[in-house]
Amino acid sequence: MRRAPIVFSTLLSGNLLPSSSTAMAAAERTLLRTVLYSTAATSPRSRWWSSPSPAASFPSKSVSVGLAGALSFSLTLVTAAEAKERLSPELFPKNVVLYQYEACPFCNKVKAFLDYYDIPYKIVEVNPLSKKEIKWSDYKKVPILVVDGEQLVDSSDIINKLSHRLHPDNSAVDEEEAKWRRWVDEHLVHVLSPNIYRTTSEALESFDYIAKHGNFSTTERFTAKYAGAAIMYIISKKLKKKHNITDERAALYEAAETWTKALNGRDFLGGSQPNLADLAVFGVLRPIRYLKAGRDMVENTQIGEWYQRMETAVGEPAGTKA
Repeated sequence: MRRAPIVFSTLLSGNLLPSSSTAMAAAERTLLRTVLYSTAATSPRSRWWSSPSPAASFPSKSVSVGLAGALSFSLTLVTAAEAKERLSPELFPKNVVLYQYEACPFCNKVKAFLDYYDIPYKIVEVNPLSKKEIKWSDYKKVPILVVDGEQLVDSSDIINKLSHRLHPDNSAVDEEEAKWRRWVDEHLVHVLSPNIYRTTSEALESFDYIAKHGNFSTTERFTAKYAGAAIMYIISKKLKKKHNITDERAALYEAAETWTKALNGRDFLGGSQPNLADLAVFGVLRPIRYLKAGRDMVENTQIGEWYQRMETAVGEPAGTKA
């Protein structure tokens, strides 16, 4: 018998839900590790911003303004592309394998770093129920990054070690960068789940992506989409209370505006190039980029332009499926 129907039907059964706060917290952690955060995918090159309407829809006197805007947009993309830090391939590890859940924000933090530095890596999608792909490891969470045979765990620690390898002569600690990296792990990620599972339709939107792109059997895929969406809709309300969130969208918009204010007029927190904090924020936001929550965030905050620059600077994915 498949495990997915057992897992989800058990959790959906009211009389079998944990009754104590400790048991509930344990169940929440298990579910979050299992189903994580998700997106609804469209074309991989889609953008959060929309293209202008055809020229005929604009008054003729606006043509010059449109051309100026197009030129400014092009220059922005060129500047962002130049922001990619180029390092000697001799510094790169020879063999990198990432064990991940596609929709996991912490996995996406690691991928943002690898993509930005154009470090080739193989991707192994882990089945969140059986976790058979990582049975070889004593560590049962993702991401796990195997670098030239060495196992690295915990997204922030993975990035620290890789960054030191790529910049062996840079031992200075950037306090601003460190502060905002902590903010990502301690605040921003906790705002995402209550938003992407805010309503039943948004929960289904998220789990449609998980079902299509996660490593599930046919039975597990069907169960994950419908039972998982229902479960996470319920759990998101508990997470909202746990993290003292009154209004999900307001909390998301506030986080986005907090980040853009921290930029203080700079293209990136790192100045002319992204630093590790830029990559962390970008990485955890990537899983929601095509969701209603992500679209709403861009429409109601100033984060879209920074995200656009980051997407151009990070560039195409450097990973391939193993």
